[in-house]
Amino acid sequence: MFGNLKALPADPILGLLAKYREDNNPNKIDLGVGVYKNEAGHTAILDCVKKAEKFRLETEDTKVYIGPTGSPLFNEEMTKLIFSDEHQVITHNRVRTVSTPGGTGALRVAAEFIGSCKQGATIWVSNPTWANHTGLFQAAGLTVKTYPYYDYENKSLDFDGMLAALKKVAADDVVLLHACCHNPSGMDLTSEQWQQVAEVAKSVGFLPLIDMAYQGFGQGLDEDAYGLRLMADSVKEMIVCSSCSKNFGLYRERIGACSIIGESSTGVDIAHSVLLSDIRCIYSMPPAHGAAIVETILSSDELRNQWYDELKEMRDRINGNRKLLVEKLIEQGVTRDFSFITRQSGMFSFLGITPEQVQRLQDEFSIYMVGSSRMSIAGIAQSNVDYLAESIAKVL
Repeated sequence: MFGNLKALPADPILGLLAKYREDNNPNKIDLGVGVYKNEAGHTAILDCVKKAEKFRLETEDTKVYIGPTGSPLFNEEMTKLIFSDEHQVITHNRVRTVSTPGGTGALRVAAEFIGSCKQGATIWVSNPTWANHTGLFQAAGLTVKTYPYYDYENKSLDFDGMLAALKKVAADDVVLLHACCHNPSGMDLTSEQWQQVAEVAKSVGFLPLIDMAYQGFGQGLDEDAYGLRLMADSVKEMIVCSSCSKNFGLYRERIGACSIIGESSTGVDIAHSVLLSDIRCIYSMPPAHGAAIVETILSSDELRNQWYDELKEMRDRINGNRKLLVEKLIEQGVTRDFSFITRQSGMFSFLGITPEQVQRLQDEFSIYMVGSSRMSIAGIAQSNVDYLAESIAKVL
């Protein structure tokens, strides 16, 4: 049976990582992989996470399954983090949250659930979107279409095109929206634009599926959830997929959450039962360790406040890197306007150079980014930004 298989190309980002590791240039820079790095280029464990793990080590007394929903405390704390304590979907008992193997697991669970609601349903994703979205949804049997989002020429949001497309979406279709820190463009909706999108969603009747992989990495925990919470106030049904990989630094622990909102508590209970059936057929039970860390932090005033501080430090560094790169490019005499980088949020930005220039950066200067010129802002540091800006100036 295996003899009929044909080799598939490696994931572009993982392929970049392999090349970066093999590169002997001491000045090499990795702007490809989407993980947070400190000034030393290291993805360190948060101090609040270390304390939570120590507590777990001392108090955990069993490794028994935790059930398809995951930890009830984790689900409760994540629901409050996503929506806020007093949001009406919580006070009206209209939301159910389950823990999942990372944000990707949350998206796959959501996709299978959508397929249970309507076989072969159509889901609309932004152009561009996270590279794994399309394959993930297609693997679950969904039909994937795109709506305009990023204006490559003007380095801005194509909001008029986006809104016009969403007005034509069918009522039983699904629309994927990035809550914040859009991957890969870094271009987010403003509060006013979120209000218009929410009005269209309510009018058209499509199902919003909101992917929030970077809560707290843009402007702040509440600020980054603004659009999501507004949408939850506007529609009867919605799905939210969230991740703890970035904001808690729990990448390899693979912990995320999938939250579904129903029109009523009775209706969401029915939907929840279908969601659990889908989970049972995919991975049966979620992992427990990452959830235990998160719930320990969120349920402790001391650890939660420490997490706030550490998250702010990461967020401020990323936003500072955006300004720093633009300043250094100006110092290098670059006349092209790169100020759009400072108007974006989160881990990523399109540099806006050609694939040939991206390849030159890799071949001549050992600077690695995706061919689309999407770069991970966290890979920039005080120690490499001058070399980076000088190299970009040369390929321009």
